[in-house]
Amino acid sequence: MQGRLEGKVALVTGAGMGIGRATAQMFAREGAKVVVSDMLVAEGEETVSMIHKAGGEAVFRKADVTSANEVEELAQSPVEIYGRLDCAYNNAGIVGTNDLITEISEETWEKVLNVNLKGVWLCMKYEIPQMVKSGGGTIVNTSSNAGLIGMANRGVYVASKHGVAGLTKVAALEFAKDNIRVNAVCPGAIRTALIEDVLSRDPKREAWLLDKHPIGRIGAPGEVAEAVLWLCSDASSFITGITMAVDGGYTAQ
Repeated sequence: MQGRLEGKVALVTGAGMGIGRATAQMFAREGAKVVVSDMLVAEGEETVSMIHKAGGEAVFRKADVTSANEVEELAQSPVEIYGRLDCAYNNAGIVGTNDLITEISEETWEKVLNVNLKGVWLCMKYEIPQMVKSGGGTIVNTSSNAGLIGMANRGVYVASKHGVAGLTKVAALEFAKDNIRVNAVCPGAIRTALIEDVLSRDPKREAWLLDKHPIGRIGAPGEVAEAVLWLCSDASSFITGITMAVDGGYTAQ
């Protein structure tokens, strides 16, 4: 049976762990050649190794998504290595701090917006021209359930992820005629190393998270990867400009 991304070339940022790693692995299992990118070299190379061991094809490229020069080079690398760019998952992001709006430092504000929002903008800025040359493509950006609703004490993170949701819609409108679809996934709590670290320091928080998700559990990285894969595949060919909640019902309340 042919994979859902057979013959495609994909780029995944933030692919050294968690949702990014799970998506890169899934893309490769479904037939894509994958350029894996992260700031964390050892983790990114481990993702590539895991893909190779499973019989897939991937290479690693380190890139800081806040650097225009590095992102431009990153977006060109799939074309230079594999001849084209068909799919991009712009997943690199950070959480920031838990502070009232009046207590967020300027340094934190700029850091989170630079990675989460500027990073997504730069990725699309340089990925889209490569896709135009290839005759089209699909882009998925990682927003968050915090990109759909407000969350107290998470002002800068919420602002950055609402920005990603809005930018996704704009890009979808601007490049629909170029056969480029742009969507976003909005995960709730997903059991990644980041969440595990938070829970290890505050065990009571897991019960709070379970209560917030009507489905009654924390999600798995592969469940978000499935949504990203579907949005990148031909199965979603009439869908662009959406923000898909993958949050166990969190934002349905």
